[in-house]
Amino acid sequence: MTRPPFEAPTPAEVDTVTAQLGRPARGVIGIAARCVCGNPTVVATQPRLDDGTPFPTLYYLTHPAATAAISTLEATGVMAELSAELEADADLAAAYTAAHESYLADRESILVVDEVAGFSAGGMPTRVKCLHALAGHSLAAGPGVNPIGDRALARATWSPERCECDEPGRALAAA
Repeated sequence: MTRPPFEAPTPAEVDTVTAQLGRPARGVIGIAARCVCGNPTVVATQPRLDDGTPFPTLYYLTHPAATAAISTLEATGVMAELSAELEADADLAAAYTAAHESYLADRESILVVDEVAGFSAGGMPTRVKCLHALAGHSLAAGPGVNPIGDRALARATWSPERCECDEPGRALAAA
């Protein structure tokens, strides 16, 4: 499990993330989860970008196959289903609140940004808004920390246990 503090990403890792996103990577301070081939799957992002913009999403899902699979879940109504589960299950709601608190603690261990204080990601702690952020948190923090992210990953067609990278090992080969 990789949690703060993060090792600085190598230039090859940032280049790989840029290729994954199809745009320049911004504010990457570490690789929070990796594909089995070593490529980034989730990056840790500065709570305040270099241009001064507050950025509340510490754990950012970058792997194209993972983001596509999570997008499919969002498009097929899984967020509504998970929201209903959250409303109906007090234990799930308590675990989701704990995930929110864990996320805030991770981000604030790097930098406290007043504009986003108390706001985590993905709708935590009371709703399900972005499965990408929740899955990213689950991958970074490990199973059992974010129950909604864990449920999304369990339902996704993508798995962190198999490589679906266009260039397997790219980030490590250039190091």
